[in-house]
Amino acid sequence: MKRVLAVGVVVALACGWGTALGAEDPPKAAPKREKPKYEYREEHDRDGIGKFYMGREIAHVMGYGAAGWLERKERIKEEDPEKLIKSLEIKEGMVVADVGAGSGYHTFMIAPLVGEKGKVIASDIQQEMLDLVTAKAKKQKVTNIETVKGTATDPKLPAGKVDLILMVDVYHEFEHPFEMAEKLVEALKPGGRLVFVEFRLEDDKVAIKLVHKMSERQVLKEMTPFPEMTHTKTVGTLPWQHVVIFTKKEPKK
Repeated sequence: MKRVLAVGVVVALACGWGTALGAEDPPKAAPKREKPKYEYREEHDRDGIGKFYMGREIAHVMGYGAAGWLERKERIKEEDPEKLIKSLEIKEGMVVADVGAGSGYHTFMIAPLVGEKGKVIASDIQQEMLDLVTAKAKKQKVTNIETVKGTATDPKLPAGKVDLILMVDVYHEFEHPFEMAEKLVEALKPGGRLVFVEFRLEDDKVAIKLVHKMSERQVLKEMTPFPEMTHTKTVGTLPWQHVVIFTKKEPKK
């Protein structure tokens, strides 16, 4: 009788019943995606890099020498950052990543909202920008901001640990938008949100260079390789920008 019971346990394990007996599920492989091709053109906008993604030309990155422009007083009227932050419904204890953080304009607006139990990750590819954030945090004695130096293909965020990723006027400058988006999606927790804030291409009155603007339609198009992300809302009440929000689906049980 004992021998029959032992054989039954072996068969159960072989048939995939190991989880019920306390074994762990094998790690899930990353989803296979069809990567859209990049296109290069000799004739292009002088403010772009000549590289195109899904029909859109990628813009030049704004260098750290223009950091003062990010802190301009006119930004309050042109972008209404307080309304933007309010629309994100940030709660205490959240982990929020400000990708393409620049001088930390939005980082420091988010820090008091997540509180001591939360954290803001300021990610940027320019160390000079991160140095500005670090210096400002030290001066203001803000302790819940972490700076991370990313690369052109990876913002270096912790996988599956972030509640909200904010990108303000920056996604259109990513030299490798597909690779970056893949890493951003990977960094989100289930239910986490990915937020694109872009100057409205649809509005001719928005006084921004053409390649530094994006339409809502284009943002939606560029997220099609990521079926685990759902477009949940677009906020169109800011003066010059729209806020396109995606949410990561909960895994199927």
